[in-house]
Amino acid sequence: MKNFIEIPTNMAGIYTLSIRWVIGWTYFSAFWRRLILENKLIPEEAGYIGEKFNHFLPNALGIKPVIEYLVSNPDALQFAMVIFTIIEAIVGLFIILGLFTRLMSIGVIMLATGILLGSGWLGTTCLDEWQIGILGIAGGFTIFLTGSGKYSMDRLLIKKKIKFTNSKWFHYLGSGTIPIKNINHFSLISSIIIISITLFTNQYFHGGVWGKLHNKSVKPKVVMANIHFTDSKLKFEVFRTEGADVYGSFLIGIQILDKNAKVVKNISQLELASFPLENINNHYVAKVKPGMHSLILPLGAKADITLNLDKLFIEKGYMIKLIENPHEKK
Repeated sequence: MKNFIEIPTNMAGIYTLSIRWVIGWTYFSAFWRRLILENKLIPEEAGYIGEKFNHFLPNALGIKPVIEYLVSNPDALQFAMVIFTIIEAIVGLFIILGLFTRLMSIGVIMLATGILLGSGWLGTTCLDEWQIGILGIAGGFTIFLTGSGKYSMDRLLIKKKIKFTNSKWFHYLGSGTIPIKNINHFSLISSIIIISITLFTNQYFHGGVWGKLHNKSVKPKVVMANIHFTDSKLKFEVFRTEGADVYGSFLIGIQILDKNAKVVKNISQLELASFPLENINNHYVAKVKPGMHSLILPLGAKADITLNLDKLFIEKGYMIKLIENPHEKK
């Protein structure tokens, strides 16, 4: 008959050491890449993190109004990105060091939840952002239960018998035996909640539990709305809602078709590549703009486009066709 050895509660942090270090670096490295290796907090420069945040907008779950407010207000967005980066740096570094470990693990859970709800639908070849978010929640909760072990600042403070380490609040926010009366029930109920979030978001974003799988990050989708025609000017709104976040949708033609599907006006690829900036009214920080060979629509970008039709009369029943490379949208 085999003998089973129960793991002492003061040793639990040792067994999650690699998880703590990896999760800590995951968040601290975001700060390191964003500010030390390159400065991605400058709105006017390529790679600005605010544009990446804008990519989350079209299919975010529950937090879309917050994202839309920020990407509609560049100053508030930059401030939020700076604060977010500082929080990631503190949480990541403190988790690596094992300092106020349980408090920082709550920070990990909150950051991971934000990633999950905002960008859990993104990932061109696999469920990249969804996996990062949901594993961050589970990993953060595990570290909350175990605290940090021997190799941590919390343990060093305990060994030095710093006065506040004997208080109850330190065991909740730092390390040591967690003062929860029925830890088994707490762990079970929390784990049920986490797996429920896992299954729900997997289904919501990707159809990963039942039905047909879908991936909104593969094929670009552009939605048209608010079409107006006055004084030979045709105005309409474009909103890029799906497709890969690493490149834009390339608009190579705009056509006006009559009731018989005959082209009455054609805006060529060359014209779109030099489209007047004053005829583009961007709503967010991700901007629709002319490129070398086309009009570029980044993921999450929304803009009002104005076409001068040179006194061309448009009747009810006419259509606008957007020609993408290689897709078309009517």
